[in-house]
Amino acid sequence: MAIGLDVETPPEPENPEEYDYEKCPFYGELPVRGQILEGTVVSTDMDKTVVVEREYDVAVPKYDRYMKRRSRIPAHVPGVLEPLSVGDSVKIAETRPLSKTKSHVVVEVTQEATAEDVAELTGQAEPEPGLSAEDLAAEADEDDAEDEGDQ
Repeated sequence: MAIGLDVETPPEPENPEEYDYEKCPFYGELPVRGQILEGTVVSTDMDKTVVVEREYDVAVPKYDRYMKRRSRIPAHVPGVLEPLSVGDSVKIAETRPLSKTKSHVVVEVTQEATAEDVAELTGQAEPEPGLSAEDLAAEADEDDAEDEGDQ
């Protein structure tokens, strides 16, 4: 509750000399204000940034129904939080602008992703249990060889 939110404070940074205290809400000077949102991490391609997607319902009065909408929000990841992966459920909080697109910071990881979540988000079929990466590569090579033989 050190930042004014009901979230657990992560452990202190391992190397304080190299830590970016300017953009840390837990051990630095970054104030947290405004909205607190929850969503799922859909991209971790950038350094110290994740893209969080949240899905919500919007009323359509003409049809007296709801439709789904989604928004993607870039959020800063403080160094004290462990590396995030695609599929993790996180809580983000609004801050001052940190860059051109980032005005949110990750304050809590609520649920870590399972293999099924990652496969669903990336659009890949989940591999059969018990098969190693080498087995999958060998199967792919066999499929390629059969495709070339058919031509």
